[in-house]
Amino acid sequence: MRGRIEDNQRVTLSPVDPRDVQVDDIVLVRWRGGVLLHLVKRATAEQLLIGNNVGRINGWAPRRDVVGRVVHVHPLTT
Repeated sequence: MRGRIEDNQRVTLSPVDPRDVQVDDIVLVRWRGGVLLHLVKRATAEQLLIGNNVGRINGWAPRRDVVGRVVHVHPLTT
């Protein structure tokens, strides 16, 4: 997610009620047998369109697959 979160950059996640997730939230979501940390691009009552910060769209994920929401992005350390 170049620009918002870089590879290997630490984040703090918080539990979230999937119904409270909104467009522009960054969420950890179950995706194809793993998990992804991605940006919510669009939202319906039942699904979230997830993608990255540079225009790539992964697809629609059910809200029930949200694991948590990013509440803090930690500075990169060298």
